[in-house]
Amino acid sequence: MANKKSSSNKKATKKVVKAATKVAKTNPALFVVLVIVVIVLGVGGYFGYKYLIEPKLMEGRSDIPESSQKEQSSRPIYVGETTAMDINFLELGNKYTGDSTFIKAGDVDILIDAGSRKNSATTIANFIDSYCTDGVLEYVIATHAHQDHIAGFVGSNTDKGIFNRYKIDTLIDFSRTVNEDENKATQLYKDYIQLRSEKIASGDIAHHYTANDCIQGTNGAKKVYTLGEGMEMEILDQKYYRELDKNDENNHSVCTLFTQGENYYLFTGDLEKEGEASLVELNNLPEVKLFKGGHHASYTANTDTLLNVIKPKTVCVCCCAGSDEYTKDPTSIHNFPAQEAVDRIAKHTDQVFVTSVVSDDSVGYKSMNGNINFHCAKGKEYTVTGSNNSIILKDTDWFKNNRTWPTY
Repeated sequence: MANKKSSSNKKATKKVVKAATKVAKTNPALFVVLVIVVIVLGVGGYFGYKYLIEPKLMEGRSDIPESSQKEQSSRPIYVGETTAMDINFLELGNKYTGDSTFIKAGDVDILIDAGSRKNSATTIANFIDSYCTDGVLEYVIATHAHQDHIAGFVGSNTDKGIFNRYKIDTLIDFSRTVNEDENKATQLYKDYIQLRSEKIASGDIAHHYTANDCIQGTNGAKKVYTLGEGMEMEILDQKYYRELDKNDENNHSVCTLFTQGENYYLFTGDLEKEGEASLVELNNLPEVKLFKGGHHASYTANTDTLLNVIKPKTVCVCCCAGSDEYTKDPTSIHNFPAQEAVDRIAKHTDQVFVTSVVSDDSVGYKSMNGNINFHCAKGKEYTVTGSNNSIILKDTDWFKNNRTWPTY
């Protein structure tokens, strides 16, 4: 069969050569034109296939090694483009403890919280603008209605708030709050609600859902949001989305799990021990590569109930280490990061990083690690880098003078 096919091809080739020879003898000019056309079409077809069609065909091919796909593609995979995730735990420009985490997942911009005070809005925005160039945040999460998590959304006359600086595609925030009681509602909470309503009405916030909307799938919300190739954001369930904890605003925190391939990253806001127990009960939690230390590494959070399930490999803490802002006792082991939290985390990892630390100067704080960047590109090991340094907590001078690392 193969010999017959080869013979047919040879005969066809001879016919083509004979016809071309005849044209060359009878009409040389036409022959030259035909040759040029064939060359142009051949070269153009090759490069068109090589650099336009072939890369598209190679995308998503599970039968071809990823390295071969990249070699075949004319466009290299850049960090921060479609496959990398950068999670940035921010210093907030003052001595107060608070949360603000900016995440770049491929081309998707995500902001979780905007503490610690209204004047932090400018510090947060300056960082965001180094990543976000179109003025749009695809997802914003406000975990709960405490000042050190939402003040920067509102801002002030001198520090324009996040809601006034960016368009937001999807805002997800707390379902319940102690502020539901008019007698307990803070002015900041009222300002947040008013500004949120104005931005929804103007279209600057395109979609607004509560955490419970996401769990129940109501009002158009989803539980899981696709961020890019192999990357998802899931709103986790916990009972205080539906139950009111009259004594602790922290337990109303929105909890989020990010998936990047086989890596998992967990955020629990300021969830306390009761909330952590509910989180474990209502979700099938995986072991995680990254955990944002619960409630700024408070002794009232970071319980064995949660940590023994998620077994974190890296813990990043947003706080001003040693600050007596909440305890009013500069020597207290309960100051963030609390000794009790350190003891429980140490069972799983010593890779603990902290943004800031108290100082004796007029500013009142200085960088410990500084802005903490957790970076993971597709198929690669993650890295943790601080803008000031990348020293783990237990090796810092502050820790050696104020805390003890347990041995197990």
